[in-house]
Amino acid sequence: MLQLTDFLPTTKKELDLRGWDYLDVILFSADAYVDHPSFGAAVIGRVIESMGLRVAIVPQPDWHGDYRDFKKLGKPRLFFGVSPGCMDSMVNKYTAAKRLRSEDAYSPDGRHDCRPEYPTIVYTKILKELYPDVPVVLGGIEASMRRLTHYDYWQDKLLPSILTLSGADMITYGMGEEVNKSLCEALLSGKKIDDITDIPQTVFLRHKNDVPGGIQEDDIVLHSHEECLKNKKAQAENVRHIEEESNKMHAQRLLQRVGNKVVVVNPPFPPMSTESLDSVYELPFTRLPHPKYKGKRIPAYDMIHNSVNIHRGCFGGCAFCTISAHQGKFIASRSKESILREVRKVVSMPDFKGYISDLGAPSANMYMMGGKDKSVCEKCKRPSCIHPRICKNLNTDHSPLTELYREVDKIQEVKKSFIGSGVRYDLLLHRSGNENVDKAAREYTRELIKHHVSGRLKVAPEHTSDMVLHYMRKPSFKLFEEFKRVFDRINKEENLRQQIIPYFISSHPGCHEQDMAELAAITKKLDFQLEQVQDFTPTPMTIATETWYTGYDPYTLEPVFSAKSPRDKQAQRQYFFWYQKEMRRSIEQSLRRIGRPDLIARLYPR
Repeated sequence: MLQLTDFLPTTKKELDLRGWDYLDVILFSADAYVDHPSFGAAVIGRVIESMGLRVAIVPQPDWHGDYRDFKKLGKPRLFFGVSPGCMDSMVNKYTAAKRLRSEDAYSPDGRHDCRPEYPTIVYTKILKELYPDVPVVLGGIEASMRRLTHYDYWQDKLLPSILTLSGADMITYGMGEEVNKSLCEALLSGKKIDDITDIPQTVFLRHKNDVPGGIQEDDIVLHSHEECLKNKKAQAENVRHIEEESNKMHAQRLLQRVGNKVVVVNPPFPPMSTESLDSVYELPFTRLPHPKYKGKRIPAYDMIHNSVNIHRGCFGGCAFCTISAHQGKFIASRSKESILREVRKVVSMPDFKGYISDLGAPSANMYMMGGKDKSVCEKCKRPSCIHPRICKNLNTDHSPLTELYREVDKIQEVKKSFIGSGVRYDLLLHRSGNENVDKAAREYTRELIKHHVSGRLKVAPEHTSDMVLHYMRKPSFKLFEEFKRVFDRINKEENLRQQIIPYFISSHPGCHEQDMAELAAITKKLDFQLEQVQDFTPTPMTIATETWYTGYDPYTLEPVFSAKSPRDKQAQRQYFFWYQKEMRRSIEQSLRRIGRPDLIARLYPR
């Protein structure tokens, strides 16, 4: 039976149970503490613990009143770590229409009052007020995607690096295992935080005359924050460099001036090896919410507690996606043996009912994929390996993944393993020129549809317009139609009655109302009544967001239209729901207004 000491400590009482009178690192997270490898604060806590250090987590501290949650564990020897949790706090809290979401998925019982807006800033300011001499290090997606000048949709303005807004000492951006280990080692060696300037994947502020090593030949000097405020094209140019350097094997240092200081962004670590990634997932996670939440539901945990993550990274490079922007395009895969060990741990849990909810990853079917000739990858700075076309150097062999699925299903307690993550059908349909690889893709497709769909398979065509899809960095809709034919044929051959559930986005940069009207007509012809839809939400520092804000394609600097007003966005969104009786009149009026009355007969035939 699990003890309280099987979790990372969260209170003074839990420190006493361990006989600890000091801590090395204290992590503050705006999420509830779930000791599961899908929750970032738990992962970083366990990694630091594995170094023999004493680490605690303070989940969702009360930021009002006397700040007792910030004082209860005292100050650590090394640093305070601050994270917003698994999501940017504003994306977590608000919809694209800036309305409060129905629940906070990472809080007990879905409560909305457990975290502030911008907790990274709020928590840091409190810690700096209470303990001005203790370093504060930011991690997680909120700081990662706000490390340089970025557009904030909720304030509708361009903001400087979150370091300047929060007063923190450092950002560790991207996935944090390697960088946090290196930071702990440097601090343990006696270095002060201000003297630590050479760790990859860190961001820090320096006076303009005090940049470590001076401005070097290989440095990329971005337009200053003040230039970006005056000139949107300057911001668009910056974002291209930021994305390119995030996706290079041998990246360059980025420098951006803000006032009389300079934000210094060190290049990222190389992708984690299989052995290193395995070692993270082998850490002693209980896979459970902390006992303090007994009797309370944490919605995000309900979704993932019987899931297993099989790889990191995504080479899709979708313009609107923060996952690839945060994790990078190079795939780091776990070994089959490590995944099977975790599956066996899942099936041994008392509440396991026989079903693995997801053998997942950012994109379900990129496991073990990468460049055939690594020397080619080392020179590449394309943000996507599959857009506008699949790279000839990309190994698209699906056979390791098919083998993994079959090995999982051999485990006696597993009745069925599902794939809940999105599948890239362009990889399944790709003709590589290698018959063995193409045969493996066909075999995987049948394996997936026959054995691993829980009645509904999620895929994300995102749009029907090739121009909009170009801005999204997604494949032509013709590929989705081809995949649907394959899906329907295999279902018929296997005597299955399963659905394909497509995801679509409205108001993405480059999308006009006419494109949405065409989307409605095309998806109706395919017998879809769309459910999984969303209005484009500008999230910090993605290519789509900066295109939306600046009005320019960051790679060509050509103007790009975006629907921005609530009226224009609603005019696009309504076409998702053409089948609702109450929408018909508005849609017919809109089709006449945009000069497409021909679509009325396609949507509403007599």
